[in-house]
Amino acid sequence: MSSFDFVVLGGGSGGIAAARRAARYGAKVLLIEAGDLGGTCVNRGCVPKKHFWNAAYIAETLHYAGAHGFKEVSPTFEFDRFSELVRGEVRRLNGIYEANLEREGVTLIRGWGRLLGSGRVMVDGQEYHGKHVLLASGGRPRRPKGIIGEELGLTSDDFFLLKEQPKRVLIVGAGYIAVEFASVLQSLGSEVSLMVRRDRVLGDFDDSLSQGLTAEIAEKMTLLTQTNATKLERRSDGVFVSVDGARGPGEIGPFDVVFWAIGRDPNTDGLGPSDGGLESIGVKLDGAGAIVTDQYENTTLPGVYAVGDVTGKVTLTPVAIAAGRKLADRLFGGQPDAHLDYSLVPTVIFSHPPIGTVGLSEAAAVERFPGQVKVYSARFTDSYYSFANPKPKTSMKLVCVGEEERIVGLHVLGRSADEMVQGFAVALRMGATKADFDRTVAIHPTASEEFVTMR
Repeated sequence: MSSFDFVVLGGGSGGIAAARRAARYGAKVLLIEAGDLGGTCVNRGCVPKKHFWNAAYIAETLHYAGAHGFKEVSPTFEFDRFSELVRGEVRRLNGIYEANLEREGVTLIRGWGRLLGSGRVMVDGQEYHGKHVLLASGGRPRRPKGIIGEELGLTSDDFFLLKEQPKRVLIVGAGYIAVEFASVLQSLGSEVSLMVRRDRVLGDFDDSLSQGLTAEIAEKMTLLTQTNATKLERRSDGVFVSVDGARGPGEIGPFDVVFWAIGRDPNTDGLGPSDGGLESIGVKLDGAGAIVTDQYENTTLPGVYAVGDVTGKVTLTPVAIAAGRKLADRLFGGQPDAHLDYSLVPTVIFSHPPIGTVGLSEAAAVERFPGQVKVYSARFTDSYYSFANPKPKTSMKLVCVGEEERIVGLHVLGRSADEMVQGFAVALRMGATKADFDRTVAIHPTASEEFVTMR
């Protein structure tokens, strides 16, 4: 039986980051991955999504060209050609990941790994021993239960495999994947309907973001609020969907494609012994099937750890990378207290317009700091849209706490929000106050200057 200092199950963002960092410290590392290296982010998530978002952004720029004095043009977007370009880039990145592992001495085994117990891992009938074992198997798209014909719907995993652009699309979901796909396809010319169970999208985000994006979406596409799908049926002219909700029962369609974007589940099925799940060997799972870990990423089984989406903590690629590296620092880098602080994690929703956010929403701040919250906000038209019609609005908010007005939440919806929030996240991490922002000289004319001039 081959032995290693560190055995990693999963070649996604968190697993690879931990494996490479551990190898740099001199650990003997084994990484096990059944699919393409890079995990969801590289193959079916943020990387190809951003390329499509860029294409959609260019389409929107062309749309506004006439308002800036250019003679209007109507270029044709070649979905099939662009999709192949994106798939080629993903394949290139797969190769880079494999080359990096080889260069740093990480042993790579292709196959599905199962944890048999502390220090014991099985891959295709071969057992391996690891002094430390990391579970980093990521997540997968959730499919609905109890809906007749649900198999007719696709998931985010299928989006980047499409050979041609669907013209009539229904997306079911209200989270970031749903609004991103809806925005991209609508900007590229598809006729999009978005179905949400509640009255708005992104219900867990600050109200300024959730309400603002809901309004933008309602202007650009068909938004079906307080509606649930109950049945899918394929007919000669497409897929029809039976629905129920605030307006009562009915049917919508036809659609070329229906996408389920109703959330993601942790990849814990099949990760334990073949005759039992992870809990049969002492790895505790929560009610959603995610692996329970403490602040140091320890599971309830000694010598076994977990990072990334499989834990359900903060399901973002940079979080998985940071957590994996911190774990390697602790186990092999002589840093016994190293661990990731999951607070003040910035994130971006690549919708149209994009969203940038870090810290607490106004509602969460009021709940945590009753009677101590003060909010500053601004809503305006970016100069980019001065001559356009309609004129999308940019909205910004600072959520402050206490007499010193420490900023605990920063939120922006509007053009360039995706690039604004990273720098401001550094300021919040350092404990910036409203006075600190006020003392900062504005860059004019920009949208981001509003954050340092709010009154």
